[in-house]
Amino acid sequence: MKQTPNAERPTPNAELEAANLSSLIPHPSSFRRLLWRVVAIIIGGLFIYAGVVKAIDPAEFARDIDNYKMLPWQVSVWMGLYLPWLEISCGLALIARVLYRGSVFVLTALMALFIVLTIIARMRGLDISCGCFGHASKYLSFAWHLVLDFLLLGGLLLLWKSSPPRSDAQLA
Repeated sequence: MKQTPNAERPTPNAELEAANLSSLIPHPSSFRRLLWRVVAIIIGGLFIYAGVVKAIDPAEFARDIDNYKMLPWQVSVWMGLYLPWLEISCGLALIARVLYRGSVFVLTALMALFIVLTIIARMRGLDISCGCFGHASKYLSFAWHLVLDFLLLGGLLLLWKSSPPRSDAQLA
């Protein structure tokens, strides 16, 4: 049988159109990366906000720390001055993706420690407000505080799991 010379062949334009079309369809890995990026921005923004609220009035935050009755007053004052800036810098690092894994680690450790200390204080019969988000958080119940804290901790753990460490080949 004889073949016709007019058989359609793919043109360079068809390849370009296929490439453009495939770029419009989100791939699962890119969607997942976008989702984790949004989670990192939200959590980073929350820690920046919480840090700024505490940095505005460090004496009030030092009193909130002292209400847990677990540290001497001098340590509470030092933490009242230091912790808000640590939260702000870690929140900025999450958003800017600079020292990302370190900031996720520090914030995860802080959240886990805070949850444990809050539960211990509650078991000791102390009815305290965490002061995390200023006066707005004082109206939340203990249960709501724990729910929000565990949601933040869960988000941080997911961020830790979703960001594999860079290998030496990626750094070069």
